[in-house]
Amino acid sequence: MSGWLVVGQAALVLLGGGIVGLFYRGVDRKIAARMQARIGPPLRQPFLDLGKLLVKETVIPKTAVAWLFSAMPFLAVIASFTALLYLPWGPFGPVLEGHGDAILVLYLLAVPALAMALGGFASGSPLGVVGAQRELVMLVSYEFPLAVVLVALAWRLSTLGLGPAFSLGVLAQNPLWGAVGPLGILGLAILLVSLLVVTPAELAKIPFDIPEAETEIAGGLFVEYSGTYLALFYLADAVRTVVMAGLVVALFVPYGIAGPLGLRGAAAQVVDLLFWLLKVFFVMVLAVTTVRVGMARLKVDQIARGFWWRITALALGGLLLLVLDKVVMA
Repeated sequence: MSGWLVVGQAALVLLGGGIVGLFYRGVDRKIAARMQARIGPPLRQPFLDLGKLLVKETVIPKTAVAWLFSAMPFLAVIASFTALLYLPWGPFGPVLEGHGDAILVLYLLAVPALAMALGGFASGSPLGVVGAQRELVMLVSYEFPLAVVLVALAWRLSTLGLGPAFSLGVLAQNPLWGAVGPLGILGLAILLVSLLVVTPAELAKIPFDIPEAETEIAGGLFVEYSGTYLALFYLADAVRTVVMAGLVVALFVPYGIAGPLGLRGAAAQVVDLLFWLLKVFFVMVLAVTTVRVGMARLKVDQIARGFWWRITALALGGLLLLVLDKVVMA
């Protein structure tokens, strides 16, 4: 019975993650349009776009490495949906939980980027190859500060005698804001800012959309993709938005609202789940929507230098403040 329960929970999480991701994508486009004094598409537009792509013909270029070109969209969507299973959903813990699932999520977030890069290389298109090269440059740029944030939080949690430290469920159940001193709070704030900067880069949104750059390389990675394959990449991108925003919430703002409201039982779970969805929405708007509306596309060298030097130094500064806070409080 417990095995069937896990399967049922996994099915609900996967279905819910896909629906929420597509809905948030519609909300993102609507809010961005309003910020630019436009009406924008309806909220259901991402669902319509996905449906339209699924019924269109899938074309494989003659110059492509067919098996690799065809496999990469499936790899991207599988990795994105798998990451959902390790994510706490408000009052509900992860469906799959272990000792190092935070590290696993880090790898799962990198897999879609690698899949898109390999798909671009396998497409046989010069524009796809350029997009793939840019994707790999971005990947090696933003992964390091993201890893620093996770390591810093896990290390500080382990010093409190709590564990397993690299479990997202444990990190979400034990927010560090109330367990550290002033230096630690400043360090956590810096780490939060670093993660918010990494979020649009992980999702390849403006100003970090250089792998696609429609006005420069006509879609780059996706220039030769169509039909079902393009739909799978579209769905993977929507789900990754939920994963990244949910990761920010789990690490820094995992608090519920049912307790202060005096709610118990099923009502408390429903309210906390809705509150979690609201927090995920707020992170998406703050880190993705407002950034892509207010900024222009950066160049490759600007992104590489920015993450390797500025954002990595910022994240390491947050880690150093957590270490100093531990020394002071010892």
